[in-house]
Amino acid sequence: MHKAKNPLIFLFITVLIDCIGIRIVFPVSASIIEEVSGASINEAIVYSGWMMTAYAVMQFVFSPLLGSLSDRFGRRPVLLLSLLGLGIDYLFMSFADTLPLFFAGRVVAGICGASFATCFAYISDSSPADKRAQNFGLIGAAIGMGFIIGPFVGGLLSEFGIRVPFMAAACLSFFNLLYGFFILPESLKPENRRAFDIKRANPFGAFMQLRKNKEIRNLVVVMFLIYLSGQVMPSIWPFYIKYVYHWSDLDIGYSLAFLGVMVAIVKGGLIQWSQKTFGPVYSVYTGLLFCMAGLVLFAFADQSWMVYAITLVYCLGGIAPPSIQAIISGKMPANEQGELQGMMTSLVSLANIISPLVMTHLFYGFTKPNAPLHFAGMPFIAAAAIILVGLWLCHYEFRGRTMFDTRRPIL
Repeated sequence: MHKAKNPLIFLFITVLIDCIGIRIVFPVSASIIEEVSGASINEAIVYSGWMMTAYAVMQFVFSPLLGSLSDRFGRRPVLLLSLLGLGIDYLFMSFADTLPLFFAGRVVAGICGASFATCFAYISDSSPADKRAQNFGLIGAAIGMGFIIGPFVGGLLSEFGIRVPFMAAACLSFFNLLYGFFILPESLKPENRRAFDIKRANPFGAFMQLRKNKEIRNLVVVMFLIYLSGQVMPSIWPFYIKYVYHWSDLDIGYSLAFLGVMVAIVKGGLIQWSQKTFGPVYSVYTGLLFCMAGLVLFAFADQSWMVYAITLVYCLGGIAPPSIQAIISGKMPANEQGELQGMMTSLVSLANIISPLVMTHLFYGFTKPNAPLHFAGMPFIAAAAIILVGLWLCHYEFRGRTMFDTRRPIL
């Protein structure tokens, strides 16, 4: 077996291909669920909500489990088995013709896709301390690229059939598996491995920090509200766009790729500029206001061109989460930063479980034939209301510091 001189290149490709595989099927998700369920587009979204929740539950449960297994048996076998499972699952879903089969496929995808924690553990094993942050950033860039390339390619492939993106995702996973099998070395030395303990794979363990540290509690709740609100986009976007604007899967792919580009621009430069120019408090308030404004505008937009214009406004809200994280991190001691990041990851997973059910049922409840009020944008209004609660909590937390206060002693 030929070993990679720089395994980080493999991990970059692995995460990139995984994210492309996840997002490549997104533009056709509404069409394929509509097909296998035999329901109308506004009814099919309810099935999608349950599938997304099932996927998120599997991620929530199996991420710490796979991480613990990789501590016992090594990173390489866990990564390769996950890639094998994903490849088989995408292939299975490309032929699944009933709703139960498709649902089962999403469950398996959630289990096998819970390997990101193992990728980050691999980086910790193989990176010197002074390069670790840089290497984590590189993997973050791969995630961002995957979320741009995936929808774009998925939209293009949808022109050849709504099953084709799933076949492409399967091919990407199998290619990655072969590449890893022949190239990827093990990063965890035998002397650094530990016995598997199911108690240490508890996905709820990270929340214990909230009980220990009351100082960060309000801001952590704000982060959870942001995650909860943010899930409105992946939960309803393909269905909402097809229902309101009658866009094709190709058009949906383009819109998602554009969203990914805007997010990358905000993360790539605007966040740093905002922090240096205005400080974290101003950035939090401003970001939340942009996010809320974008959501309200999405709810009431009635022209196709508005979708891209409003996306610019909405994505500017991306400066808020890193600013809040910086404030929270500044309140925590150095030896608890890892536990803090684990808690943040768990919050994302919890939001991914709750939000799809709420948002998809809201969409159906306000678009069904006998709805007392017919308003497809209601999930966006609900998401904006969640952000408004977050703004109130920030005002309470920062007591006396306005959004125009650029002083930084809050850290």
